[in-house]
Amino acid sequence: MEAPREGRRGEAPWKKMSGEELEKQYSPSRWTVRRGPEETLRTYSEIGIEATRRARTSRRSLLDVPYGAGEGETLDVYFPEAAGGGDAWPLFVFLHGGYWQSGSKDQSAYMAGPLTRAGVAVVVVGYTLAPKGTLDQMVDQAARSIAFVQKRFPCNEGIYLCGHSAGAHLAAMMLLVNWPTERGVTPNLKAFFLMSGVYDLEPIVHTSVNPLCA
Repeated sequence: MEAPREGRRGEAPWKKMSGEELEKQYSPSRWTVRRGPEETLRTYSEIGIEATRRARTSRRSLLDVPYGAGEGETLDVYFPEAAGGGDAWPLFVFLHGGYWQSGSKDQSAYMAGPLTRAGVAVVVVGYTLAPKGTLDQMVDQAARSIAFVQKRFPCNEGIYLCGHSAGAHLAAMMLLVNWPTERGVTPNLKAFFLMSGVYDLEPIVHTSVNPLCA
């Protein structure tokens, strides 16, 4: 993708940044104080993997449930501790981050323990990462996963959609979906939790993230 860098007075601040500064601003791991970027990313990944391992060994769950036939189109469901035979619980649906090109549902079940103890079912969604997956494809997968969850658990007490970083972008895009027309279902969406989201994608065109996600 190509986008002009020149602009007029009053233009967005990022357009006045050098390529090096823009790259730094869109590389959060470089901001760490106690650890270097590589160690920070490695530590974050290790914590996520361990949290997910604990959730899978201590909670009733359904793992790698397909919501489509494509690569990466699976999700994990962690059930509340006191879950009975029905499915009338709140559903916390999580879309992981990783700049659309890294991360996994297999290292993202941080919240499963405390939320399932509180009577909430947790759904962690996988999707096809770049460069195999395009942004349009990921948005479509997010929508299909939510439609699947609604159909699978129609008596839910509300879907609370959460995304982190790139996952927050995917979650925010769900606000634009015409659910009955495009997906044949109206999910019981109650709230959105968008954490450290990337919403203005134009600056990313000028960073090293772009070639993999174009």
